[in-house]
Amino acid sequence: MATRLKPVDVVTVGVGWAGSILGKELAQAGLKVVGLERGDNRTQADFALPQTHDQYKYDRQLELFEQTSRSTLTFRNDYREVARPMRRHGPFPWGQGVGGAGFHWAGWTWRHHPWDFKTKKMTTERYGANAIPADATIQDWPMTYEELEPSYDKFEYTCGISGTAGNIQGTIRPGGNPFEGARTRDFPNPPLTRSYVETLFTKAATDLGYHPFPVPAAQMSRPYTNPDGITMGACLYCGYCMNYPCEVAAKATPQTAVLPAAFKTGNYELRSHAAVQRINVSGNRATSVTYVDAHGREFEQPADIILLTAFTWSNTHLLLLSGLGKPYDPATGTGVVGKNYAWHAGLPYVPMQFDKEVITNPFMGAGALCTSIADLQGDNFDHAGLGFVGGAIIQILAMGWGPLTFQPTPRGTPTWGSAWKKSVAYYYNRSAQIVGLHDHLSYRGNYLSLDPTYRDYWGNPLLRLTYDFGPNERKLSQYLTGIGEKVARAMGASHYGSYGLGEHFDAGVPYGIIHQVGGAMTGSDPTKSVVNRYLQSWDAHNVFVVGASAFPQISSFNPTGTVGALAYWTAGAIKDRYLRKPGPLV
Repeated sequence: MATRLKPVDVVTVGVGWAGSILGKELAQAGLKVVGLERGDNRTQADFALPQTHDQYKYDRQLELFEQTSRSTLTFRNDYREVARPMRRHGPFPWGQGVGGAGFHWAGWTWRHHPWDFKTKKMTTERYGANAIPADATIQDWPMTYEELEPSYDKFEYTCGISGTAGNIQGTIRPGGNPFEGARTRDFPNPPLTRSYVETLFTKAATDLGYHPFPVPAAQMSRPYTNPDGITMGACLYCGYCMNYPCEVAAKATPQTAVLPAAFKTGNYELRSHAAVQRINVSGNRATSVTYVDAHGREFEQPADIILLTAFTWSNTHLLLLSGLGKPYDPATGTGVVGKNYAWHAGLPYVPMQFDKEVITNPFMGAGALCTSIADLQGDNFDHAGLGFVGGAIIQILAMGWGPLTFQPTPRGTPTWGSAWKKSVAYYYNRSAQIVGLHDHLSYRGNYLSLDPTYRDYWGNPLLRLTYDFGPNERKLSQYLTGIGEKVARAMGASHYGSYGLGEHFDAGVPYGIIHQVGGAMTGSDPTKSVVNRYLQSWDAHNVFVVGASAFPQISSFNPTGTVGALAYWTAGAIKDRYLRKPGPLV
């Protein structure tokens, strides 16, 4: 029997970027907020040197990620196959603990392009309906880039993003992304200091007619105090960034940029090791959530507003376990919960080596110290006759690579022995990597559901992922691989390899990118979406599902910037409209 707790105004399920922002905003508005986090609590005080610079602990053992013995998912490529549990992370690691993915992230902080919000409409208008594959289930967002722009701005200033704006109120500025949507003002901090490999990439890309610019980074290029009065330090370029905590608080995370302001209100309480099992619903309202603590004790937490603010899979899983919304059925195309899952392919991947004295110092860097081109993103180039929709951002990486995970050798090098050792010793400091992130359409056969056989630590059905590449993505990958090779040659690489998508997705391969979206997508039609334009559930008006789970498909751009914008967008809708008159906002 669950112990019933004192009711509160708001509960957030998950304390990553979405949960911390919504918790802070609503606590500052005077509401009593409880943040429930399945994993452990982590504070900045826990991350003093030298323990943070432990590559085995953080890169190999994945200290900041979920334990697959406790909670994982089952996987299959096709609905006719039997799904099996993933007992190692492979391409699907996801964060656990306070901060979530916003704690272990690399800090790439993009905005979606205006085209990304109207992909279906704009593609059909330019190329005709047949340009979109017949089994693609892409949908346009119910809000526009222009509507979300103020929320993007809030998130960037909360995080102290370092970068160069390319489009301020319609004026294209040198050094930034000339293809981006118009923004109100420049980034709060100047870009990070460029690495040597970035200067090589910039020259090569410019010579080829592209427009390189610094990736917007959540590492501070200088000490910064955000609008909530929280101060963060300047980046040291130590190379221990993605998958790591930052000992000088130079990387924006929920702990370093948001939660101190939430605690300061006196209205915010954080409970870690609180694994929410279900949302309890009565009629068109949710009444409470039930969670289990670290000792196995069950509690019921009543709340007026319940916010699902966890990772894509966790949001969708909880909706399915709670029976909130109709599960998606690919056979009939009906239902919505679990539909339109999409994954970010980190391809093309072009590793390169230099025989001449090009010293790259790969051990130095920062998680978002990269230079990109967006000339080939979305519909920034003519797709007529190419046979695919979408594109990619392509960038050179200077993120910091330690020897346990980075052993670069040219193709044809033996994979062990003295020849391999000699090659690694020579090329480690003469290597660089180009990687692309490309658009991925959503398809009828790619979805999330409950597994009928396997269960998690708490006895709940595991989440089941059914996923494979589509023909659009394979054609796109082949095209982009050629672009990556062209840039590598222009950089003067003596050796390079190139890797694109295979025939089928292989869950045993660590593709290197963990961005997952969909399953609880936003839309204008309750028969085709889980939440409305304010990320409010169509089925229970006091439930909001905020995160990358709301994306109808995945863009070329990392999702975190848009997740942060959606959190501010939803917080505004709750404060300005829902609190005055609780009920459906659409």
